[in-house]
Amino acid sequence: MTRVLIADDDHLMRAGLAELLTSDPTIEIVGQAASGREAIERTRRLDPDVVLMDVRMPDLDGIAATAELTRTAPATRVLILTTFEQDDYIFGGLRAGASGFLLKRTRPEDLISAVHTVAAGDALLSPSVTRRVIERMSRQPTPDLTGQARLDELTAREREVLALIARGLSNREIAAELVVEESTIRSHVKRVLAKLGLRDRVQVVIFAYETGINRPT
Repeated sequence: MTRVLIADDDHLMRAGLAELLTSDPTIEIVGQAASGREAIERTRRLDPDVVLMDVRMPDLDGIAATAELTRTAPATRVLILTTFEQDDYIFGGLRAGASGFLLKRTRPEDLISAVHTVAAGDALLSPSVTRRVIERMSRQPTPDLTGQARLDELTAREREVLALIARGLSNREIAAELVVEESTIRSHVKRVLAKLGLRDRVQVVIFAYETGINRPT
């Protein structure tokens, strides 16, 4: 079972999300929270696999709550689900350690899939969010040279995989692009994460554009 805690200040939204997610027999809703502080307290007590986190909540917002959970409950993954597609929310959430960022207009089946993806230790962004990451980084005139030394540890193929992850491609799509088995790509991704000291694909996307390895045209 994938254990999920829902954090949203809208009671009807929490109820709707709970009903939707429990339509999958492998998902269990272990708790709900109406604020960021409640989300932190209940995560510590209930130890969910995934917290589905709203951004705008009273007392403590979802970004600050995500940062606290990343620090104090690293085994729990945070999937941010929000109505708002603002840069500050996107980058605040990703830098706080969220494993994914989806919009509330996401299709139900995609949300269920996202919960499983994040619970399995992977990370994801909706296509529109990936575009915003790319657009934001394209406006950054000077690459972050502090990360360049870490890039020297990568092989040529690992750099290719890094660049393709930064474009938002899945393992399957990268395998098709490079004409190799998907299992080979999974191994490359693990080595890229280990060598760069990154937690997941979301951090890879940010790192790739900050260091200039995959500057958009």
